[in-house]
Amino acid sequence: MDHLELWGGPECTVNRIGDHFQDQSVLSGHHDREDDLDRMADLGLAAVRYPVLWERISPDDPDQHDWRWSDRRLARLRTLGIRPIAGLCHHGSGPRYTDMLSDSFAPGLARHARAVAERYPWITEWTPVNEPVTTARFSALYGHWYPHTQNERSFWHVLLNQIDAVRLSMQAIRAVIPHAQLIQTDDLGRTFSTTAVRQQAAYDNARRWMSWDLLCGRVTPAHDLWKRLCGLGFEDRLRAIADTPCPPDVIGVNHYLTSDRFLDHRVQRYPAHTRGGNGRQQFADTEAIRVLTPPPPGFIGVLRETWERYNIPIAITEAHNGCTREEQMRWMADAWDAAHRLRAEGVDLRAVTSWALFGSCGWNTLLTRPGVYEPGVWDVSAGSLRETAMVPLLKGLGSDAPKHPVMAGQGWWRRNIRIEHPITRRPAPMREHLLSPKWTDLGNSPPVLIAGATGTLGQAFARYAAHRDIVHVLTSRTELDLADPASIDAALDRTKPWAVINAAGWVRVDDAEDDPAACMAANADGAVRLAEACARRGIPTVGFSSDLVFDGAAGRAYVEADAPAPLGVYGRSKAQAEARIAALPGKHLMVRTAAFFSPHDPHNFPVHVVETLGRGQRFAAASDSIVTPTYVPHLCNAVLDLLIDGADGIWHLANDQALSWAEFAVRVAEATGLDPSLVDAVPGEALGWKAKRPANAALASERGMVMPSFTRALDQFAQTRASRHVTEHRNAA
Repeated sequence: MDHLELWGGPECTVNRIGDHFQDQSVLSGHHDREDDLDRMADLGLAAVRYPVLWERISPDDPDQHDWRWSDRRLARLRTLGIRPIAGLCHHGSGPRYTDMLSDSFAPGLARHARAVAERYPWITEWTPVNEPVTTARFSALYGHWYPHTQNERSFWHVLLNQIDAVRLSMQAIRAVIPHAQLIQTDDLGRTFSTTAVRQQAAYDNARRWMSWDLLCGRVTPAHDLWKRLCGLGFEDRLRAIADTPCPPDVIGVNHYLTSDRFLDHRVQRYPAHTRGGNGRQQFADTEAIRVLTPPPPGFIGVLRETWERYNIPIAITEAHNGCTREEQMRWMADAWDAAHRLRAEGVDLRAVTSWALFGSCGWNTLLTRPGVYEPGVWDVSAGSLRETAMVPLLKGLGSDAPKHPVMAGQGWWRRNIRIEHPITRRPAPMREHLLSPKWTDLGNSPPVLIAGATGTLGQAFARYAAHRDIVHVLTSRTELDLADPASIDAALDRTKPWAVINAAGWVRVDDAEDDPAACMAANADGAVRLAEACARRGIPTVGFSSDLVFDGAAGRAYVEADAPAPLGVYGRSKAQAEARIAALPGKHLMVRTAAFFSPHDPHNFPVHVVETLGRGQRFAAASDSIVTPTYVPHLCNAVLDLLIDGADGIWHLANDQALSWAEFAVRVAEATGLDPSLVDAVPGEALGWKAKRPANAALASERGMVMPSFTRALDQFAQTRASRHVTEHRNAA
């Protein structure tokens, strides 16, 4: 292949938990959006890993096929000039009339493969079973997925059935399409360990290759695991596979930041959820990237190992990082750079695949129960597609297209923040101790300018920009005065930012009633003045509004399209800023949010609750004003993601629960282990409020749920507070 290809893939798992089947294509909405394929073509994809899954085509009877969905989608891919890599079983166990421990599984999938090949004889690339080793671990060793067994013999039984399914399926396909190619995928990492558990690590490192070793006919008496498998009663099957192998035409490596593991017998060094064992030894199992120095060699290491072991063409068939936007982009760039670097060494590396194009649902729970949605190249959290900054990144790969300024930073896996446990030194060649080059030399990358150095929000944005290695400048009033056009111009011309976040302004809601002119000057006139200066320079901006632009009369949560009707001066100042900035040219993101709370700010509501209840005193909170609390760390990360994506217009950003201030106080008490009975629910007027508050100013969004849950926010708040308390106690001692 003359050039490195860009491939893609929608997350398409159909997995079974008990008697319930879950389809990721349905959960992401891809099942119902035919124009998704045109979007794939616009990315410049040469090929796409695409589902023609057994469970979807013949869910109830092997003789009954529903081709309607596949016919339309595959025909469109063909018209668009995108090669489909047909997937027949993706982390699935087959339709409900079979399972991976059944003798019917392999011949059943082969029968399905023959039917697919006969219907689409122009498809030349195939993946009959995705990630056999991974699927066998999760379904038969750990019991997460059907058939929910938890023993080693079942693991190997399921793996061998999947390998036979691949072999028989390719025989059936090649009977119709003689030149059909097998692209065999599996997750690939390496297990590192302390000396005490080196045998377990050695076993894991041999097991990781088994999909490809079996298909290549390498599992013979000379193989490291031959005796172990024969002892489990599989000798005849191993000999049959070795006698009629089915080596891949392309080895598909799926590598994630969690793929490399570290086993440590010193379990006291790690949290409880990492601790386990093998029946003989106890050990902690954690991500190697969180422990080892130097870090694992990542893509370069596993791809080089694969080439040296098999000398078969390779593709990175999944590259995805469920993280903040710039980290998703940096991980994809790492994959692309690693591929080019290895090609320069002579490795036959064919493609890099952007995975989960439309995101994925529930992988944080390993698909065992409802979980978090992670955006992909597109964000579908609102039920419709929204482009993220991954779109221009992918379009620009391999070209001289301008790179996003955030690409000047390093991924977290290359920085000290990656370490979460006591460091373990890893012997490594000197080249691995050297700093890896950045993806691209952006020189002096332009910063994000953050106005509001003395405020809670400005300091929080600076904290999280630094955590994400996003170049930024935090300005105070002496450096950027919103009341002075010359000061604004000088700051913008001096720093030349690629975006501006206005976190400055008047925040005292009740005091605004006594000094409306000052509030309006700061929140409306000053904000507009800054946005106008940015508009003249083509600089995107972020501004902040409030739930207090609403009067609460709707009796429901407010969405972005609802018209403001403020009750007080503060709300009027924010509504005026919204309207005036929306009329300006350029990109302006206006975030409505509410009821900030953070473990890092001593002046917010939950901190007052914790401190008051912690002293055993009673705490009064309003029962007649409903808000949607917003955890500042979540807000900062969501805003930075949207800014990187180029989002504009009004967005509602808050955590997902509406409740009164009194209910909020009770939830804080419960989360922090304090006595909720000390909370007194009182009318707002009893608290001395001057400004009238809406009875119900809850915020909801029509544009997408980009914030984590309120429960998760409270848990993180409580954990951080507890951690800080322990640290302060130790320092005092």
